[in-house]
Amino acid sequence: MPSRFTLYVKPMLARIVRPSATVAVAVVLLAAFFVHMLMNYAGTPTTSALYAAQGKQPIAAADFPGGHDWLNTDNPIKLADLKGRIVLLDFWTLCCINCIHTLPDLAELEARYPGILVVIGVHSPKFENEKKTASIRKAVLRYNIKHPVLNDADHKLWNAYGVTSWPTLVLIDPDGNYRGYASGEGNLELVDASIKKLMKEYKGKLKETPIHFKLAKEKEVTSLYFPGKVLADAASNRLFIADSTNHRIVITSLEGKKIAIAGIGKEGLKDGKFGDAQFSDPQGMALDGDTLYVADRKNHAIRALNLKNETVKLVAGTGEQNRFGRQGMAGPALQIGLNSPWDVLIHNKKMYIAMAGFHQIWTFDIAKERVGNYAGTGREDIVDGTLTSSAFAQPSGLATNGKRLFIADSESSSIRSVPLAGVKGYVTTVVGVVGKDLFQFGDKNGKGSEVRLQHALGVAYVDGKLYVADTYNSKIKIIDTNQKTCETYLGDPPGWLKEKMFNEPGGLSIAGGKIYVADTNNHRIQVVDMKTKETTTLRLQDVEPVRRDAVAGKEKEAK
Repeated sequence: MPSRFTLYVKPMLARIVRPSATVAVAVVLLAAFFVHMLMNYAGTPTTSALYAAQGKQPIAAADFPGGHDWLNTDNPIKLADLKGRIVLLDFWTLCCINCIHTLPDLAELEARYPGILVVIGVHSPKFENEKKTASIRKAVLRYNIKHPVLNDADHKLWNAYGVTSWPTLVLIDPDGNYRGYASGEGNLELVDASIKKLMKEYKGKLKETPIHFKLAKEKEVTSLYFPGKVLADAASNRLFIADSTNHRIVITSLEGKKIAIAGIGKEGLKDGKFGDAQFSDPQGMALDGDTLYVADRKNHAIRALNLKNETVKLVAGTGEQNRFGRQGMAGPALQIGLNSPWDVLIHNKKMYIAMAGFHQIWTFDIAKERVGNYAGTGREDIVDGTLTSSAFAQPSGLATNGKRLFIADSESSSIRSVPLAGVKGYVTTVVGVVGKDLFQFGDKNGKGSEVRLQHALGVAYVDGKLYVADTYNSKIKIIDTNQKTCETYLGDPPGWLKEKMFNEPGGLSIAGGKIYVADTNNHRIQVVDMKTKETTTLRLQDVEPVRRDAVAGKEKEAK
C-alpha cells in the first residue's frame, strides 16, 4: 500500500542535504521509489532481487530510536544487541491488507532460521488510531505475531530508511550494515535467497541460539477471541459469530445459548464434520436456507456450512492466495484463487464478495459454481464510475437495500454504493472523499464529502438507514443513504475515561429490533436495543474458550 507522497518523501528529500549514517540508505531507497510506484501500487512483488546498497563501503543501518514503546519484548532493543545475527525489519501498519499477507511469510522465515534470523516489526502507522500502543498490541495478538514490534508512531525510523510504502522489508547483515530492501507482499523466496547468501558469507560467524522474547498476552481467557463479524437471524432465532482468531464459527440462540460450534479452534483448512473442520481467520457470513456461507479470509476461500448435517465444505477458492488474478479472471469456483475475502452477501441466489485483497467486489454464482470480478479495476483507490472503471480500497463490509450494494471501503474510510446485478447505475460514494487520496479520514459527521470515518469495516441496512461499524473510531454511525447524512449513533465522547463501549468493532447485524455488534478487540458481542439504545454484553452459555496453550501444543506436535 503506497504512503502519502507529500507526507513522507518531501521530508526525506530535505534531509539528504545533511550528511548522516542513514542518508545513504534513504538515497538507495529513493532511487528505486519511482520504479516501485509504477510497478508495485497494489502490493505485489516487483523484482527478482532486493534493491541493494551500491558501492564498496558498507552502510551502517539506522538504529532503533530511543523513547519509543516496544511490544513482545521486556526491554528496548538496539542493533548492537543483535550483532552476529541477520536482522529483517518489517515496516507495516495494522490496517494494511498487504502487510497482513506478509505476516505468514515472516513466520515462515523465522521457522526456517531460528536464532540466525531476528525479525523486528516496525509499526509505522497510517491512521491516528494506529499510533496507539494499545491498538498495536491488540493487532500483535490478533495476528499471532511472535517477534518484537517497535511503535514508530512518529515515523522516525520510517524516515531514517526512506521507506515509501507498506509493507517494506529491510535486510541488515550480522555486522549491522544495510544490505537491501523489498516492498510489497509476496517476497518470501526473494528474501529467503538473500538470507541464504548472507549465511554463506558469514559462515562460522553467526549466532544460532534462539532469543526468547516475552510475548504479549491477554489478561483474561474469554469465550471469543477477536470476533470479526456477526450475523443475526430472527426467523430461526440464531446468532452466527465469526470467532476469528479462534478460527471457528460459534452458533448460538439470539440470547447466547450454544447451539453448535464449527471448527476445532486450530488454524487450518479442513472440511468435514463441525467437530473436525478447520478455518483460518473466518470473517463475514451469509445465510441461505440451511446453509451458512463463510468468508474464510486467511484460507482465501468461501466455505459452506450445512446447518442440518453439521458439515463444512469448500465451495470457492483453492485454499491458496491468488495475487495476480484481479484483471478479468472468472471461471469455475474451485479453480479460481481468491484473495482475502472479508465479507459475503447473498441476493437473488447470487453471492457478492468483498474481495479485500484485490480491492474489488466479486460475485459467486452458487447454482453455476462460478466466480468472477463484478466491480473494480483492482487499483487501490477511491474512484466512482462504471463497474469496470471504478476503484475500491480494501472493501470489508457489505449490506443491501435490494437494489444497491453498500460497501464499507475501509482503506478509503468511505461508504460506497454499487448497483446490484440487473440494476442500472454507477458506482458512487455515499460518504467520504473522492478524487484526493486514501488519507481523508477522521471522526466528523455531516453530509457527503464532509463526513470523515476511520477504517470502517462493517455495515448493516434497515428501514432506509445504514448502520456503520466505524472501526477505528470505536463507534456506530448511522447514515441516511438518500440524504447522504451521517450521525453518531453510539460511542464514547472524546476524553471518555471509563471502560469503552466498543473497541474497534469489526461487524454488526440487525434482527428483532436489536443491533448485534462484533466488539472485536473486547472479545465480545454487544447487543443494542434500537428503541432505547441500551447496550448490554451477550452472555454466552456453554461456549468454552479455546485454550491457547493447548493449540500451541498441538502445533508443536504436528511439527
